[in-house]
Amino acid sequence: MKPTKIREDSGIDLSLKNLISIIIVSSLAVYSYFGIIETINKHSTTLELVQKDLELNSEFRIKYPRGELGQSSGEAELFLIVEHLSGLVEQLEEEVKSMRNNAVNIDFLKSRTEKLTEDVEKLIRNGNGH
Repeated sequence: MKPTKIREDSGIDLSLKNLISIIIVSSLAVYSYFGIIETINKHSTTLELVQKDLELNSEFRIKYPRGELGQSSGEAELFLIVEHLSGLVEQLEEEVKSMRNNAVNIDFLKSRTEKLTEDVEKLIRNGNGH
């Protein structure tokens, strides 16, 4: 075998088959490189989005229970309902208290009516009821 000497004025003798093979291999290498770069960029973007969501979640998790982020519309509605129901409960308590007094009065009047009924029956039995 003779050693290959490359000079400026010497030409390279390549077959068409070798030239096409070199072009295909270099095209595949470039395509693979950009495919790998694209996949890395996708993963990097996903990682950044997840990191941002994690930071926002941590902020929400800490600040929301403290009331630093305000109330949601659902919570505000629930608080209004609770206030309304507590007002109704207070009204019912007042009504129950007034009914307790009525029960005492009814018992008193019942005992008085029974006594009057007994007295009237005694008068009728004794003949004083003409």
